[in-house]
Amino acid sequence: MYLAPPPVAEATDALWAFVARRLTDAGMEGVPGTLDRSISHDDAWLRPDLLLSQTCGYPYVTSLRGNVRLVATPCYAYPGCYGPDMRSFVIVRKDAGIVSLEDLRGRTAAINSRDSNSGANLFRAAIAPVARGPRFFGSVIETGGHAASIAAVAEGRADCAAIDCITYGHVARFAPEDLADLAVLAETPSGPGLPLITRASASDDEVALLRSALEAALVDPSLADVRDVLALTGFAALDDSRYESLLELERQAAALGYPAVA
Repeated sequence: MYLAPPPVAEATDALWAFVARRLTDAGMEGVPGTLDRSISHDDAWLRPDLLLSQTCGYPYVTSLRGNVRLVATPCYAYPGCYGPDMRSFVIVRKDAGIVSLEDLRGRTAAINSRDSNSGANLFRAAIAPVARGPRFFGSVIETGGHAASIAAVAEGRADCAAIDCITYGHVARFAPEDLADLAVLAETPSGPGLPLITRASASDDEVALLRSALEAALVDPSLADVRDVLALTGFAALDDSRYESLLELERQAAALGYPAVA
């Protein structure tokens, strides 16, 4: 799910190449040597031949549970990340004169998609206490991705967006010019991050092999630079119940009369 800026994509390829070799050496057959980017990430999630993919926590908890198996949740070193948990940063233009969430009332918000945890669910949780009703923004645009949401705010097509702390950290390191005119207005509540998943039919042994290969990647000296680029510090094997907290944020927002980013 994190494939930009370019150094991040290159490091992700190197990480997978290592994991693929470990799986093959452990006796797993048919392991692809490179990542398949010919299909969209969401089309991959329910493929019956899925070996490993990363999904967003909100789609996982709302539609994928029971149809895939959790493998591990990456842990990142960026501000806003706490072990396997993460939050989003609400961004605005520095020159917009916006100093509080209340100042966003009637403005235009950008979200990457309605089913995004970091771009919509956590955003909703941050806005709900100040919304005082079902409509807060003047308009909401869907951009299709966090990078596009950053651009929409920077270019003035939107006044705010919620960007997950991993994406924000990657952009701040490798494309800081994209954030030059932007500021963090607020932080959202946090929740478990984007889990790695495999197909529902995967055996316990296969899941164990996947976890073992990922753990090996955390300590292999040859991947030190890769781990640094990705800001990767660990993999947590979370129980499925940990993701229920994302639905609880949805329920709390609805109870406050704000069921959707609007």
